[in-house]
Amino acid sequence: MIINDDLQQRWWDLEFRLVERFGKKPDLDAILFLIGIQETGLVTQKVTKEQKQDLMHVAVCSILLPSGYYELEGKDQDGWPHFKQLKALPDMPLPEQENFLKDHVLFYFEQHGF
Repeated sequence: MIINDDLQQRWWDLEFRLVERFGKKPDLDAILFLIGIQETGLVTQKVTKEQKQDLMHVAVCSILLPSGYYELEGKDQDGWPHFKQLKALPDMPLPEQENFLKDHVLFYFEQHGF
């Protein structure tokens, strides 16, 4: 599959900056996990499998907020954000889904000054 060269270059640039910061090249799941931690403020030594899934869900909702797919309803007593889905996600093949998420991740980092 041929993907948009600009998207690929911007993704490589982000990976490079994350390698500089963390010393390891993260995949998309790891980046979503980091966004989830950023959004929740969860800092703990041990994260359960369920918490990891929850953090990645928070990340996906957070990165799709600007495109109007989700809105933040508020936070619970533990500080976890809760979202309301406003519109259905586009139906697309897996490689296009990945690029869709990558583009939103890049926008998220741009908006957060990284």
